Amino acid sequence: MSKQAHRSQRLAARATETSQTSRPGRRMLAVLGGVGVLLGAGLVVAAITFAAVNGGNSTGLPSGTQVFPENDHTHVTGTVNYDHNPPAGGPHNPVQLNCGVYTEQVPNENAVHSLEHGAVWITYKPGLAADQVAQLQQLAVSNYVGTERYIILSPYLNLPSPIVASAWGAQLRLQTASDSRLVQFIHHFAGGGQGGEPGGPCTGGVGTPVE
Repeated sequence: MSKQAHRSQRLAARATETSQTSRPGRRMLAVLGGVGVLLGAGLVVAAITFAAVNGGNSTGLPSGTQVFPENDHTHVTGTVNYDHNPPAGGPHNPVQLNCGVYTEQVPNENAVHSLEHGAVWITYKPGLAADQVAQLQQLAVSNYVGTERYIILSPYLNLPSPIVASAWGAQLRLQTASDSRLVQFIHHFAGGGQGGEPGGPCTGGVGTPVE
């Protein structure tokens, strides 16, 4: 056999070995690629499920929640003209309002201080049906964060809807007390740090709640 023919045989043998050696690598890449596709699909499904559970978005906020820009934390001693009715943050009295159930309108400035501490303020139009008010009262007395009850309930004049739930920097308008978004709003914000002072007291201030 000539030297040229012998060289050609060696080259062909090497090519065959290289091809056989690379097949497992190609199979592994194919498997890994398939796994990646499945993982990607799983993440998409998980994201969609999370959004559905949390009211149609991925933040945990119930649908319809209005979120407002950063509020002023200044302490004031007089009356404040707030941008929202009822207010959801802004300048406020140095003393917080005690959380609980009120049957009369409460001072905005003290209630806003409680919002800063993580309270949820549920307001309703005077004249709201008695069964609706009773349901709101039940929500107010049954939701605790540890030993604190970070909920204020009070009537409020000139509301934009029958019921409005407010937290620091957020607000939700509702038609009925049975709307499941109200409980979701409470669980999302009550006792939270959205006002910058998580764990602040909701007692030891002003106001005498009936419950």
